[in-house]
Amino acid sequence: MDNSSTLHLALPAVHTAASATAPPSLAQPRAFSTSVNPLVFFSILDHFLRRNAGQDRVIGTLLGVRSEDGSEVEIKGCYPVPHLETEDQVEVDMEYHRTMFELHKQVNPKEVIVGWYATGAALNSYSALIHDFYQKEVSSFPAVHLTMDTALTNERLGVKTYISAPVGITSKADNCMFIPIPCDVKYFKAERAGLELLANAKSTESGSTSLLSDMDNLEQSVTEVQKMLERVSEYVDSVLAGTVPANNTVGRYLMDTVSVVPKVDAAEFEKMFNSHLQDLLMVIYLANMTRTQLAVAKRLEKLM
Repeated sequence: MDNSSTLHLALPAVHTAASATAPPSLAQPRAFSTSVNPLVFFSILDHFLRRNAGQDRVIGTLLGVRSEDGSEVEIKGCYPVPHLETEDQVEVDMEYHRTMFELHKQVNPKEVIVGWYATGAALNSYSALIHDFYQKEVSSFPAVHLTMDTALTNERLGVKTYISAPVGITSKADNCMFIPIPCDVKYFKAERAGLELLANAKSTESGSTSLLSDMDNLEQSVTEVQKMLERVSEYVDSVLAGTVPANNTVGRYLMDTVSVVPKVDAAEFEKMFNSHLQDLLMVIYLANMTRTQLAVAKRLEKLM
């Protein structure tokens, strides 16, 4: 790394209280929370798999958006940052970090730096020093530190998020306490199909699976809806029979859900469904015909 564009963070000669983890009693209030897009996890894992030989962990910058009061953080993306750790200091390539952020702003101007990530479940003195650097990048809001246990302890990735709080009388970069904060996964409907496909691949012996056809997807969706309706029907019957206590929140949610369903005659609904199914089959047939014609035309060009 070029010394002119590298941040050198050295450990002090005497180090007493650094990068401790707060006990549950000192945890951050529930008002502060984070949500992570699944793409972030895959990017971190890809970065870890491509790490240099002999490198124990990798770090990178987290990007996302914050609520107006800063209490909610949505992590939407990330990018790796080259760094080097030795026994005496850690080096972070600031020029690369800021160049990547400038390029990212041209594509997603609304996303800002919200913190940083690191692989490995352990928090050490270097974590405190790097966190202090990102805290200055985030400005007035607390920087979020995300850790991912790539060692798969207990066969889990062990994703956790933290913010820091100063410890001691004197304010030093390495004197801080990492406070765990709530974290959940937030994905869009379009991403759910890919996540379910990965979950199905995990249950197979080969660890792989193939994409479902349109008809298979339709069948699977109808089956899932039918199972959900049966589960809701069983719950309502149990409440009416008195075997399960009534829940007002669930009742209101079911009432709101049922009220938005249009009242359509069963025969009319079946007719509409079959008509839509025929349209879908026609689109699939035309797409296959177009694909076949293109393949034939390509082979004819090679013969000519």
